[in-house]
Amino acid sequence: MPLTVGELSESALLKRIFPRLPSAANTLVGPGDDAAVVAAPDGRTVISIDTLVQDKDFRLTRPNGFVTTGYDVGWKSAAQNLSDINAMGGEATAMVVSLTLPPETPVDWVESLADGLAAACRYLGAEGCGVVGGDLGGGTELVVTAAVTGSLEGRAPVLRSGAKPGDVVALAGTVGRAAAGLALLEAVEDLESLGDEELALIGIQCRPEPPLAAGPAAAEAGASAMLDVSDGLVRDAGRIAEASGVQIDLDPDALRGFAAPLEQAARQLDADPLDWVLGGGEDHGLLATFDPTGTLPNGFTAIGSVVAGTPHVTLGLQAPASIGWDHFAH
Repeated sequence: MPLTVGELSESALLKRIFPRLPSAANTLVGPGDDAAVVAAPDGRTVISIDTLVQDKDFRLTRPNGFVTTGYDVGWKSAAQNLSDINAMGGEATAMVVSLTLPPETPVDWVESLADGLAAACRYLGAEGCGVVGGDLGGGTELVVTAAVTGSLEGRAPVLRSGAKPGDVVALAGTVGRAAAGLALLEAVEDLESLGDEELALIGIQCRPEPPLAAGPAAAEAGASAMLDVSDGLVRDAGRIAEASGVQIDLDPDALRGFAAPLEQAARQLDADPLDWVLGGGEDHGLLATFDPTGTLPNGFTAIGSVVAGTPHVTLGLQAPASIGWDHFAH
């Protein structure tokens, strides 16, 4: 029988976790005291927090036998938090993590979570960000909450409220792939029947890859508005539209390029890949608006324009069929 967290004291479990986690470059006082002390050379601190809840944000085992590992959950927790700092034009500096663990949770699952979190920071390019503390508690379901701080490095933060009529709407990273991967996980009984392209989509659902270099690059290029696409392209574009008091019109021809890699999965599920592009958000790409007279930063693709009008989102000036994810409506 595997060792479970219920068989260890809190201090014994922490001794297994902390050596696996990355250290933060700006840490003055790290884990071990009541609170950490982290330097803020810029004089400003960007802060964000996200939570992953068992059976709401991830399932340990699906009906088709697919197992979500601790590594996957740790990676996703890091990725979604790092992406929020990225969306402000900042760079992540430190993270605190709170774990709620049922006593029957295997210790090696928790160790794997720590490994996944550390690997995401390294792979995604947030080497300077480390875990400086956190909290452990017991409960009836697994809950992972991470709060991350970041630095603007002298740049102005990019808000949602600065888009202007005439601006170009552009996307960095991918969109729709994580949603396609989730659809495959939900619908396909025999995952061994899937090809490499479809398995790669499942991989993005489990371990998203936000483009962390794109946020600071967009800020330096003068992005007028920006956010992380976490709840779907249409829904999140609508947040920029609402905050900026403008209409955002997405270009269906441009978005078909993002739908093309999803066509094989769509054929298998009898789905429209454009629905995943418009409504899927867990890729954690960046949506930003830029002055049309400038050059888009590397990694950004123009996908629409900002138009004067009442705040809403259109697709080729028509109402889109897909609107994205709502955490409480679903």
